[in-house]
Amino acid sequence: MAKKKLKPKVKPFLFLFLFCALICFGVAGTWQYLESPVDKKDKKEIEVKIESGTNSTQIGEILKEKHLIKSTLLFKLHLKMDHVGSLKASTYKFSKSMSLQEIIEALEKGVISNDGAIKITFRDGERIPSYAKIISEKLGVSYDDVVAKMNDKEYLSSLIPNYWFLTDAILQEGIYYPLEGYLAPETYYFEQDATVEDVVQRLLDQTEKNLEDYKDIMKDDPHYYMTMASVVQLEGNNTENRSMIAGIFQNRMDSGMNMGSDVTTYYALQKSMKEDLTADDLATVSPYNTRGANMISKMPIGPICNPEMSSVEAATHPTKSDYYFFVADKYGNIFYTKTNQEHDKKVADLKANGDWIFS
Repeated sequence: MAKKKLKPKVKPFLFLFLFCALICFGVAGTWQYLESPVDKKDKKEIEVKIESGTNSTQIGEILKEKHLIKSTLLFKLHLKMDHVGSLKASTYKFSKSMSLQEIIEALEKGVISNDGAIKITFRDGERIPSYAKIISEKLGVSYDDVVAKMNDKEYLSSLIPNYWFLTDAILQEGIYYPLEGYLAPETYYFEQDATVEDVVQRLLDQTEKNLEDYKDIMKDDPHYYMTMASVVQLEGNNTENRSMIAGIFQNRMDSGMNMGSDVTTYYALQKSMKEDLTADDLATVSPYNTRGANMISKMPIGPICNPEMSSVEAATHPTKSDYYFFVADKYGNIFYTKTNQEHDKKVADLKANGDWIFS
């Protein structure tokens, strides 16, 4: 009697594998479709105006309404997955032939449609006078008028209710430039008829976006955190050492010491940081100079520059340590010490070896 041939059994995991593979191919195909151009052949320009303060969700809806993207959900997923920091307010000209990625890149860079647009770059770590000089040159208005507008208390008072991070602290007597520290360094594009107020609003809007993730930490005293961020911006050169420096400053103030930050002395005197400081400079009595005898356990009265976001990160997340002193060499290396004696020895060693910052 002939034996009956048995059909080989297909293992269950093979079905599972095939099922998962089909799902993956389906998802990949859908993803590719949704991020592809709405119509590759349609190159007609569509003007899209993104106003200051428009959030990413609203931008996605505007693009969808104009039939420039296929999915607002995928738009937001792309922003998150690609770690897109911010989308620039501007007037754009897109077309249905552009892919989702191309549109996002244009929004991130702020590529404006108007060839006559004014491009202004504000560098991190710069002071308001530097900002005012650039605005004056780019907008064709006088430097004095720019500074006057930025110091106009009536104008400043009108801004405070619109931004959670601006408080009456910026109006304190003794503040040199009330908006110092609050104007986000970045590259912006403006229309030809832009005013000083337009520039200030755009920069403040960008700061609001930048600080959103830090709001819970900063909301009780944003002036403190922006001031600390501005100091560590100039004292350190990366997030890690700025966080350590922020912790050291806190240690010093908690122990009844001065912050002792030379960069605050430079700001108090409005002196270039390319110059060395004299003993008289360091002893200057000023609500900014944390080397002064009147500044025990005190922060500067306000920010001393406009910091980048890595400095805000450092100020809001200081590193705990038992260090109380630090010094940098001319190469940017930072050395931490626990006592004044150790600190003085490190400074002497740097000078002896030709590594002192002003050697």
